[in-house]
Amino acid sequence: MHFPFLKITIKFTMMKTIKIIITAILAILIGISSYAQMKDNSKIAATKTETIKVSGNCDQCKARIEKAAKIDGVTKAEWNKDSKVLTLVYNPAKVKSDDVQKKIAAAGHDTEKFKADDKAYNGLPGCCQYR
Repeated sequence: MHFPFLKITIKFTMMKTIKIIITAILAILIGISSYAQMKDNSKIAATKTETIKVSGNCDQCKARIEKAAKIDGVTKAEWNKDSKVLTLVYNPAKVKSDDVQKKIAAAGHDTEKFKADDKAYNGLPGCCQYR
């Protein structure tokens, strides 16, 4: 005896099983991918951008101010000699704005909050003295 409908039923059942297995694998992969993306985003540190008035005159001042500002936790420090404004991008979990301003003042340049002491200021080249 020959049962052709039995072959069709077996093929149909196998195809259905394969579809279920593929769907389950895709669901697992999408779940893992979504979890990995959430995990990675939680590690991204928040940065803060701040502008600070810093006294100075020339390109030498610019180099000195930016070098003093680039401490651990600072990702960008850019001083504009025309506007006398330092744009600071930093991680507030690692460093405070006051810490950066103290380093700049120690290098001889006044900031909004901290004034360079006379020794540091007098050590600046003549073209950099602004007082």
